[in-house]
Amino acid sequence: MQKKNKFFKTSTKRKIRYHYLNKQSDLTLVFFHGFMSDMLGKKPKIILQLAKKIKFNCLIFEYSGHGKSSDNFENGTISKWTNDAKQIIKKINKKNKLIFIGSSMGSWIALNLFKVFKKYLVGFVGIASAPDFTELLMWNKFNKSLKKKLFKEKIIFIKNEYGSEYPITKNLILDGKKNKVLNKFKINLPVILFHGTHDQSVPIIISKKTLKNFKGSYKKLYIIKKGDHSLSNKKNLKFITTKIKELIKYIN
Repeated sequence: MQKKNKFFKTSTKRKIRYHYLNKQSDLTLVFFHGFMSDMLGKKPKIILQLAKKIKFNCLIFEYSGHGKSSDNFENGTISKWTNDAKQIIKKINKKNKLIFIGSSMGSWIALNLFKVFKKYLVGFVGIASAPDFTELLMWNKFNKSLKKKLFKEKIIFIKNEYGSEYPITKNLILDGKKNKVLNKFKINLPVILFHGTHDQSVPIIISKKTLKNFKGSYKKLYIIKKGDHSLSNKKNLKFITTKIKELIKYIN
């Protein structure tokens, strides 16, 4: 896969790494990775493998500041990453149907683009979805001293459930407030969401709130017992891909 990776230059000269599997089908799976992740993780790989197996197109990519894409992570915001995604999808997709698959923050980026690609969207998959996380899971939980430190120093570092440190900038928090999507729109679109009971980063209530943005007869939230935030073990990935195939069968 790495040999076929390409780079797309955005209108603001950022280089976005991507890989496009072209099976000459009329449906494209688009994977949106999470915060401080990349396109080489287990989930994007398994989605790409699924696309190869069922002979559908697949686009995976990295927002600026992630993986091998250009720019520093600390310069990123939800608006910038949404714009990165919008431009690369527009470059690749001309008239195909689209299924957006978002992982954690990737669900937020995908939801941000529903209006842009409404004409082509036929389904959505959310894995440990984390829309509006900068406000719900960060800002609203910061104490006064941490908020003061963030505005004074313009960056703080917090740990995730796996012990990794995340740089959180003032710009990220302020920009997140402008991009809130929960309860902001309703769309009639088939949707399946997955969330682990042992997710220490994003509570299940966020996926439940995400589901309320959707109307229609095909709305499913699968709560995975003992599943962590990544949902990347073999059992979890097999279950997720099985349900995605069911979604595609329903759509087609």
